[in-house]
Amino acid sequence: MSVVVVDGPMMEEFVDDTEAFGKWTDKHFDMLDTDGNGELSRDELQNRKGKFSSCEFELQSKEEISSLYDILIERFDIDKSGTIDRQEFKALTKEIMLAKARGIGNSPVLVILQGDSLVMRVVQRFSAK
Repeated sequence: MSVVVVDGPMMEEFVDDTEAFGKWTDKHFDMLDTDGNGELSRDELQNRKGKFSSCEFELQSKEEISSLYDILIERFDIDKSGTIDRQEFKALTKEIMLAKARGIGNSPVLVILQGDSLVMRVVQRFSAK
């Protein structure tokens, strides 16, 4: 984990870079798609392990977590297949990142990040400039 400085415009610019954003989302989609069928099932999303797990979920009840996944699938499963495909995953990730960017705003903030998180990738990209 690292402590880094990030602001909303940095995050928005990264999301707008379709090549860099697409590489990250493709890589993480493939890691989540444990059966390799090109779709993320509710089980694949909910039972993610290791670096995809979140300590935030440990603080929530199973009912709250289940409700969160119901909302995510209902909102982003555009074709109503009951799964999230690669394009739906990109749309979901983009919406989450832009919501974070709006929440952070223009003022730089310090955040603690895992080394392979999307926000960390944003910071790395701007550090390399």
